[in-house]
Amino acid sequence: MNLKIRKIQQQDNQKMGEIVQRNLEKAGLAIPGTAYFDPYLFQLSTIYLAERSDYWVMKKNHKIIGGGGYGPFGHHKTTGELQKLYIIEEEQGQGYAHLLMRTILEEAGHVYEEIYIETFASLAVANTLYLKYGFEKLDQPLDGSEHGACDTWLLKSLYK
Repeated sequence: MNLKIRKIQQQDNQKMGEIVQRNLEKAGLAIPGTAYFDPYLFQLSTIYLAERSDYWVMKKNHKIIGGGGYGPFGHHKTTGELQKLYIIEEEQGQGYAHLLMRTILEEAGHVYEEIYIETFASLAVANTLYLKYGFEKLDQPLDGSEHGACDTWLLKSLYK
């Protein structure tokens, strides 16, 4: 098996947009206020060129099976946001999200003091992953939230 994590490239945009949308459809979350309707979803390689942002794709046997990244969160200078961490359905449960999560947290720790995520309580497997990596549940979203449909908010300190 050939497994590789690398930074997103322009030729990955369509596939990653499809992976995000397919995952949200499967979860019943193809609704306004989610990444499903992100106007930049199919332009991730350009979006993540921004300062204090990065995004990686995971390839298995030369096929993209998922990705994830981070970027700034609202007006918070020391808080980054974990963004668009998705694995294709047929490859879920293999530990690949852990590999991406470790990459994201390691790199985000160079530019942010903490990392935030907005998600859904119904995404039990994803939430278990976040809690395993030390994210703590918040009672409400941080100021500057753009994902109005989300019902679960988590925050993790990146201090080592």
